[in-house]
Amino acid sequence: MSPTGRFLAALFLAFAPHFAPAQDAVPPEDARAVRAVIEAQLDAFRRDNAERAFALATPGIRATFGDAETFMHMVRSSYAVVYRPSSVVFEAPHVVRGELVQPVRLTDAAGRSWLALYPMQRQPDGRWLTNGCELVPLRGTQI
Repeated sequence: MSPTGRFLAALFLAFAPHFAPAQDAVPPEDARAVRAVIEAQLDAFRRDNAERAFALATPGIRATFGDAETFMHMVRSSYAVVYRPSSVVFEAPHVVRGELVQPVRLTDAAGRSWLALYPMQRQPDGRWLTNGCELVPLRGTQI
């Protein structure tokens, strides 16, 4: 996990109970749009639709991986719970250090629980795209 990801995860886990309700922190239309993007990307992974999953990532993420197949290979090998979650539960999105972050609780095939933190980025055309995903294992819990 990157230093920024560790910081976001620690900050979120430490202060989540103190955040304002989602409707105060993130406009409902943005919350719905962000959730729809992540749901579409998870569905693309489930269907092995690399092009669709890649298209839902920011230009910076796409530049990092270069092409859809390289991106999909990385997700398959390093983010198995994102690639094939057995359960998905969206929590309220929050603004953390000026960035909209969507927390999603995932369960992997072995029954382990994870918190996926999706930093989201609004594009100039108004669309939201995923700007990465930081995974935090949740100890002693199952969804």
